Amino acid sequence: MPLLVEGRRVRLPQSAGDLVRAHPLLEERARLLRGQSVQQVGPQGLLYVQQRELAAASPQDGSISILGSDDATTCHIVVLRHTGNGATCLTHCDGSDTKAEVPLIMSSIKSFSDHAPCGRLEVHLVGGFSDDRQLSQKLTHQLLSEFDRQEDDIHLVTLCVTELNDREENEKHFPIIYGIAVNIKTAEIYRASFPDRGPEEELRAARALTGGPMISIYDAKTEQLRIGPYSWMPFPHVDFWLQQDDKILENLSTSPLAEPPHFVEHIRSTLMFLKKHPSPTNALFPGNKALLYKKNEDGLWEKIPSPGS
Repeated sequence: MPLLVEGRRVRLPQSAGDLVRAHPLLEERARLLRGQSVQQVGPQGLLYVQQRELAAASPQDGSISILGSDDATTCHIVVLRHTGNGATCLTHCDGSDTKAEVPLIMSSIKSFSDHAPCGRLEVHLVGGFSDDRQLSQKLTHQLLSEFDRQEDDIHLVTLCVTELNDREENEKHFPIIYGIAVNIKTAEIYRASFPDRGPEEELRAARALTGGPMISIYDAKTEQLRIGPYSWMPFPHVDFWLQQDDKILENLSTSPLAEPPHFVEHIRSTLMFLKKHPSPTNALFPGNKALLYKKNEDGLWEKIPSPGS
């Protein structure tokens, strides 16, 4: 079944700009989202989603109230929500395998057994800008096309991507919105930044940098963050990259001029982690078991023992 806007079939392919011009309500929603101030989201009740990760939860979740992600330049942040049972998935897509990722997003919502008899699937796409290599434009097209190919009716509610999320300064282009959060209790989506990115930030970033595929990181039944076990090959020429701050930005970013100020520091710390752990071992994942975290009474992540450990 098709991707729909205001109950009408979306005609593809077309650019994000053409799409919103044909649907003024989409244009208005994008304008309102761009106009918001950025809210700094604290760690209480937050599940932060990194690049190539997805997480799904429902309003009944006793641990999580907010899903969020940021640092999206050419990447897109996708929120899919069922309006009947409130099940919500947020993911950070980079275009590495959109065809495989969209079905994962769909199945994460369908995994909630309390399928409501009423309600509909709504999708929100945010991120990207008018980058020189047109990577954002390509990812926008891929996501729209793949959602259009799914069996279910999917209603496109927010489209703030690529040229709709672009600002120009001194003839250079930048995203307006780098990050968003969704409140899974109220369904509110808003511009956000995240000083705290949750447990095992470097380990999770290392998996993505070494080419790991999209994965789900949250078990909604047990309300646990599940990390690993992962595997990766040694990162090539890691010592060379660690000596090349200027080349890190130039070669390990899809959009060097538009990255946030902490990008190089973040990549350096991930490379240092990969130098220390050229391939995941028992030291990272004792007994080759997942690392498990659960929210404590203060709404903060706390490590818990893995079963059988």
